[in-house]
Amino acid sequence: MPALTGMLPPRLRQQQTADTIRILIATDSHVGYNERDAIRGDDSSNSFHEVMCLAKNRDVDMVLLAGDLFHDNKPSRKSMFEVMRSLRMNCYGEKPCELEMLSDPSECFQGTFNHANYEDPDINVAIPVFSIHGNHDDPSGEGHLAALDLLQISGLVNYYGRTPESDNILIKPVLLQKGGTKLALYGMSNVRDERLFRTFRDGKVKFFQPGTQKGDWFNIMSVHQNHHAYTETGYLPENFLPEFLDLVVWGHEHECLINPRYNPEMNFHVMQPGSSVATSLMPGEAVQKHVAILSVTGRDFKVETIRLKTVRPFVMKEIILSEDKEAKRWAKTENHRPKLTAHLVAIVDKLIEQAKEEWMEAQEDTDLDEELEVPLPLIRLRVEYSAPDGGNFDCENPQRFSNRFVGKVANVNDVIQFYRKKSGATRSAQSGADLPEESIMAQLSIDSVKVEKLVREFLTAQSLTILPQNSFGDAVSQFVDKDDKHAMEIFVNESLTNQIKNLLNLDQYDEDDILTAMDEHKSKLEELFAKGHLRRSKKAKLKPKPDNWDSDIDGDWGDQPGAFVHSDVEDAADDMDDAVSLASTVTAAKGRGRGAPKKATATTKKAAPAASKTTRGKKKIVEEESDEEDNDVVMVDVEEEEDELFVKPAAASRGGRKIAAPRAAAATKRAPARAAATQSKLNFSQPASQANSKGKGKATQHINDEISDEDDEAFAPPPPTARSTRAQR
Repeated sequence: MPALTGMLPPRLRQQQTADTIRILIATDSHVGYNERDAIRGDDSSNSFHEVMCLAKNRDVDMVLLAGDLFHDNKPSRKSMFEVMRSLRMNCYGEKPCELEMLSDPSECFQGTFNHANYEDPDINVAIPVFSIHGNHDDPSGEGHLAALDLLQISGLVNYYGRTPESDNILIKPVLLQKGGTKLALYGMSNVRDERLFRTFRDGKVKFFQPGTQKGDWFNIMSVHQNHHAYTETGYLPENFLPEFLDLVVWGHEHECLINPRYNPEMNFHVMQPGSSVATSLMPGEAVQKHVAILSVTGRDFKVETIRLKTVRPFVMKEIILSEDKEAKRWAKTENHRPKLTAHLVAIVDKLIEQAKEEWMEAQEDTDLDEELEVPLPLIRLRVEYSAPDGGNFDCENPQRFSNRFVGKVANVNDVIQFYRKKSGATRSAQSGADLPEESIMAQLSIDSVKVEKLVREFLTAQSLTILPQNSFGDAVSQFVDKDDKHAMEIFVNESLTNQIKNLLNLDQYDEDDILTAMDEHKSKLEELFAKGHLRRSKKAKLKPKPDNWDSDIDGDWGDQPGAFVHSDVEDAADDMDDAVSLASTVTAAKGRGRGAPKKATATTKKAAPAASKTTRGKKKIVEEESDEEDNDVVMVDVEEEEDELFVKPAAASRGGRKIAAPRAAAATKRAPARAAATQSKLNFSQPASQANSKGKGKATQHINDEISDEDDEAFAPPPPTARSTRAQR
């Protein structure tokens, strides 16, 4: 596709027709990366601010971000402030947004304000920003909220492409129109690559298309997954995506491949903008950083690439000492460390000058009267120091070597990286654990590889008997990436429990067969986890905080190892403790021997309306959409007929009823336990049982009443829609 470079002259800007949608595309801003570094702390926020300023100066219609806006799913206040400041400075304004929303916004933007921010009558958004979440800023914690939820609730970002169910994904587009150009914006936020691969393979991913004029829509999709096959199932193949797409914006990969690449097999183009800040010292990060302005007119599009100017210069080089003419002579000589060090220092000095020249070249079009100050560059020199037979290269300590360039480079601790290709068996550490070969360890630097891969390469040299290897890597990843402080503890406890249960189920076994049985069970668990049938357990249940616990003195209660329930037995014991405490309360209050059954009835009654309310709500959705305004485009599934409405499947309503039913049953079952505790205290055996039976009868009768009420109200007139409610305001 044609790619235009440089500034767009004002004359060409005036020639833009009313049918052209201009979209600024960027991804992987990673705001907050290394923010505590005195030199590089503001790099990510400066680059993001430049991107947003480009959107305002180039007068685009919208901004599309393909994930990882923040480097952490719990960004600091400074990072959140910088992002909100930049968005408000460049996206708010008096210029009216010319994009018209044709789809039902409640299906695309979930939340309190389920509409696009530029349609909000209380704020004036000139340039709307549409974004999915990545693997760094994904939802977590109580409420399953992401940092993008905070930006959406404040009216700064349109957060779309959510994936609430990883095993059943429904992808519905945001339908926009400007003049005669219709744009279908698809989005799929980050899902664990192995699980997403299995979900696509099992046919559990459904794409919806507009029900009318399918051939007139320009279809864009943004994803945030591995683009290359790092493992057998650890990526998203391009041929998994539907063929009706026109352009795929690929996030997560940091190498900038901004020019769209045509896929002849799938008949769509793929654009990989890359990151706007270098988060690792790897060759892919050394490529010049760009963003793109996509101009869509009808079904045609063109791309204008823009090089970012605030990105810190980064130059990387790799040398092999055994092939270097000067270094090869010193391999078989003694006391050659000073000469070799001086030779490497000279190479680094040349890389510093090269980085300065490249940065000045990027500033040629900048209209500034004052002299530009070149920022300290990032330099990485990888040295392979395997010596020829009979020789040896005496290299200086990498830390000491890197500290020579304080004040000259930004990364003063890791300028050089030594590695050696060595064949042979694994080496042993002082602790007795086997380590991978040095060549593998050199390639697995902490800033260039995922934690799972690092753990897998390390555990390959070990002989684990109880703990499954792939589950081990997943637990370590949750501990490091997601800051789950109890991930390892839960994993170890569950692994030990499973092994003990497996051994107890064996009928006859000898002591010699125990290790064999444990190894077979471990292999079975690894196979199940690899196929996706064995899911990682959810976060353990938090025990009630003791009354005498002082968080200011003792710390956060959730950080304590004994604050979580890790087994069903312990959970049942906590329920029994609650029942005993309730019984003691009833004993203290005279004449309340029947209080426990009544509470059970009340709890059961409370659970029943929940199921009824959920079901009625889903019926209202169908009725609302049947009476919706005519300008909303009806959506259809790719694999189904065009007359199918763009609504949630009927199976979801049945699932909603099943969710509330176990709660009612659990409440009914828990009531007799408390009643039994009351009987042991007050000896009201007969009246308590009668009260209990009455309580159950009332609960059943109440559920039936709710169902009958639901049938009576099923055909009631629909309530006012969200759009009409906003109009009344």
